[in-house]
Amino acid sequence: MSTDGFVPDPNPEQVVSGGNDTGVTAQRGEGVPSEMRDIRHDHVPTEGSLSTPDRTLIRMSQVRRGLGILGGTFDPPHIGHLAAAVEVRSALHLERVLLMVANEPWQKAGNRPLSAPQDRFDLTSASVGDLEGIEASSLEIDRGGPTYSIDTLHQLKEIAPDQQLFLIVGSDAALNLHTWHRHEELPGLATLVIVERDGDRNAEPPAGWSVERVSMPRLDISSSDMRERVRDGRPLNPFVVPDVINEINARGLYGFTDS
Repeated sequence: MSTDGFVPDPNPEQVVSGGNDTGVTAQRGEGVPSEMRDIRHDHVPTEGSLSTPDRTLIRMSQVRRGLGILGGTFDPPHIGHLAAAVEVRSALHLERVLLMVANEPWQKAGNRPLSAPQDRFDLTSASVGDLEGIEASSLEIDRGGPTYSIDTLHQLKEIAPDQQLFLIVGSDAALNLHTWHRHEELPGLATLVIVERDGDRNAEPPAGWSVERVSMPRLDISSSDMRERVRDGRPLNPFVVPDVINEINARGLYGFTDS
């Protein structure tokens, strides 16, 4: 997934379980419930441990089992990512949506240096704040190696076989699913959720997918623009939440300096 400036990470396979940190349309804070917890996977799964539920999933109620996966590099996360997650969760009545932070997005390899996975996960955790039902996940980072959506979906299915999975992508990514690793297996593992901005034409994914469509207002914002803003000394508000700005400053990411 690699075309900065789309809603939400148009091609998740490029960044995380796919994901390209592109823009999304929405306004943070409107109708957003509180009481949210950041979730972190503290163990590195092994082949024999996949049957043991991780804490992200074990907390889910037995009544509603819908889980959204929004993948990306989140370098850095911005309000577009949060808006997409909140909108999809509300529209489809999902129990939660995971912002799945990619370890090594294979389709982005060599395009540009990425921030360290730990930094990107910490920024994503900070961005979530008190948004109810929205959580950061380090599942792909804990697994290590190149990040493929197929591996993530298989792992989530082994952890919680009764969990219905919803793979969230932008309309551009939906058109490029045929380029994803082992793409022919994906429709059997998850429902595809296509997030469409105002003005986007309906994207038709490859045959075989069960598809849900969620519309959002148009707001062009991208992680690449946020990185440029830091380098140029321009403000990140209101595109990045204050806690993430503080983390960027504290870690000196994207060329930030106090001078």
